Amino acid sequence: MVARHASPLEALLVDERFDGEINPFEPMSRHTTYRIGGPARYFARVHSVGALARVLEACKAMGEEWYIVGRGSNLLVADEGVDAAVIVLGRDFRSMRYDEEKSRLMLGAGVPLSAAVQEAFRRSLAGLEFAVGTPGSVGGALRMNAGSRDEWLGARVESVTSFSAEGGLVRRHGSEIEWGYRCSSFPSDEILVECELNMEPADPFYIRGKMEASLKRRKATQPLRQPSCGSVFKNPEGASAGDLIERAGLKGSAVGGARISDVHANFIVNTGNATARDVLSLIELVQGKVMEAYGVALKPEVKLLGFE
Repeated sequence: MVARHASPLEALLVDERFDGEINPFEPMSRHTTYRIGGPARYFARVHSVGALARVLEACKAMGEEWYIVGRGSNLLVADEGVDAAVIVLGRDFRSMRYDEEKSRLMLGAGVPLSAAVQEAFRRSLAGLEFAVGTPGSVGGALRMNAGSRDEWLGARVESVTSFSAEGGLVRRHGSEIEWGYRCSSFPSDEILVECELNMEPADPFYIRGKMEASLKRRKATQPLRQPSCGSVFKNPEGASAGDLIERAGLKGSAVGGARISDVHANFIVNTGNATARDVLSLIELVQGKVMEAYGVALKPEVKLLGFE
């Protein structure tokens, strides 16, 4: 029985037909790689397209904002939390299938990127070695066109299927999507649910070699043992954000528990008790100093959630 004054989202809490979970006031520090963030008004984990549709319908009925979150690896959530619904993709969105005839890997948007890399290696498929050790989900990697200087995920895409409350399921061919540096052309009101990637059968020893080289480089140049969001700033055209920050003398600078990494200056790490405000203050400090020294406006790569 649903309480008379329960909101549509709260009603899903006790609906046995709802294929998911709703947790009010869930601490987002449990769901970000920064281990920072106050509570989400509603935290919804949906296990099917039907459950996703019901959550979006409830949000619309309430006038409630919603945000889709992957593995929380490129995210800074305000200390005060998020007065909105945060949606995470569960079971049905974490499937992995392989079409051997077409050499295509089908991945749910909720699949951890690390799991996709290992699945490709297990099947002796080349093309994702650059992503080894990269946190985040396939959906997040698609939306930001994750990659390295020489390789990026968008180049592998055969198709992407998305969902919206108004349009339902939509499948786009990779050539219909605009891929840019750390961005793509997916509408903000669409939630990515699945993709097909064109892969190349290859010698597993070749694949392993590329993976090991990529992981070795990552371990040598990134502070992997401390909580962070990954790269904080996008690289300006023709320059390196990390190099500009280091040349400005900011490596090792700290605000509260947030510190610019001594390993890579484009990483701000949580030394143990950092707040979102600490990290944001350090971001603003870096932007001001780099602008003052070099006239370059650094643009954040990290997404801010819950800040006014």
